[in-house]
Amino acid sequence: MSFRTALAILSMLAMVACAPVQPRGYGGGYAPANGGGESGTVMNIQSIGQRNTTSGGGAVLGAVIGGALGNQVGKGDGRTAATIAGAVAGGVIGNNVERRNNQYRTVYRILVRMDRSGRTYTFEQPDAYGLRRGDPVYIDNGYVVPGW
Repeated sequence: MSFRTALAILSMLAMVACAPVQPRGYGGGYAPANGGGESGTVMNIQSIGQRNTTSGGGAVLGAVIGGALGNQVGKGDGRTAATIAGAVAGGVIGNNVERRNNQYRTVYRILVRMDRSGRTYTFEQPDAYGLRRGDPVYIDNGYVVPGW
């Protein structure tokens, strides 16, 4: 496989690794992925701490850039060694940069009773939108959002 082909594959992997992850509903069963536009009522909200939101995209992108730069150095086996070393160093640096930039974000656990079925679902998401117990809500693409 040529270096350009490998670089193209790694670039595609970097894009996939940076895709956002949707919050999941769980509890009395899994909520539909698209939320189905269902409405409900907030039963409970709690801040469950902070979580790091790194995706691994920084490490992949850093490895691609480091490998490309390392490939510009030396000839023969030296070039191969420089490419590998550049990819490893770039991956470590990229991961550290992403971790530092994303820091930690507060995550909220929201318990919702659905109007139609009466079932309860628990959602974890990065924003509570100022919701309080008893507020009407909708499930929009896996997120609990105000219903007023």
